[in-house]
Amino acid sequence: MAIKKGGLGRGLGAILEDNTTKENEKTNLIRLSEIEPNVDQPRKEFDPEELASLADSISEYGVLQPITVRSIGASYQIIAGERRWRAARMAGLSEVPVIVIDADDKKAAEIALVENIQRKDLTPLEEAEAYQTLIEEYDLTQEEVGKRVGKSRSVITNSLRLLELPDAIKSYINNGSISEGHAKVLAGIKDPKILATATNTVIEKQLSVRETERLVKFLTAPKNTGSKASKDGVNYTKLLEKDIQKRLGRTVKIVENGDKSSITIGFTDNEDLEKILKLLCGEDYISNI
Repeated sequence: MAIKKGGLGRGLGAILEDNTTKENEKTNLIRLSEIEPNVDQPRKEFDPEELASLADSISEYGVLQPITVRSIGASYQIIAGERRWRAARMAGLSEVPVIVIDADDKKAAEIALVENIQRKDLTPLEEAEAYQTLIEEYDLTQEEVGKRVGKSRSVITNSLRLLELPDAIKSYINNGSISEGHAKVLAGIKDPKILATATNTVIEKQLSVRETERLVKFLTAPKNTGSKASKDGVNYTKLLEKDIQKRLGRTVKIVENGDKSSITIGFTDNEDLEKILKLLCGEDYISNI
């Protein structure tokens, strides 16, 4: 079966064409029991509901796109299509269509990565880990990895920065509490305490990526600058004042002056002061004094 570039994407099609021949471009039916997954494949998590849905589709229509494999001894190892293989097993199939290609470990890793990226099957961290594998195990530069997956060097660099984040923040990425965009902005913070504060604020306030960028700039801006604008012309102290005023509905004044810095919150009467104290110290504060 001829490989269609348009169906697989230019990157994956080009890689496959470099490693196939007229003979092994044909689709073969191979027993599922003879096929095994690659433990080093980029994708680690498979959504049970998505698998069940795909299994239902396969039960009715069969496996429409062949699985790409390579011969390993007496069996075959999956290069691209593990989700289809898993769903086919769930659907009770005994054999599936495959394309067998010649590929060494490096080429198999490239194909698996490109296939998953083009299908958007990888989580941000899985994608970053796959890039790291290509760099460390196959001695590729970030630029070379970018060329193989059709992305710029800067995209690869920013993706790899996610791996430097603490495990707690990685878990927020995986469970969807913060997006890849948020994570890439947060990765620019080197101080662990500031990073933790920023992350918690992003989650609690449900900040957008743009708002997160402003927050990070404020938290990492040089101290003791008073009310002067930073080098980029933005006065982050004033931005913070406005944000707090909007949230509290009261006038707020922040003065930065070394160890004598202060924040002033305005109130109209004793009742308003009581509301502020409850916000700052808890609902039961007044009754305990």
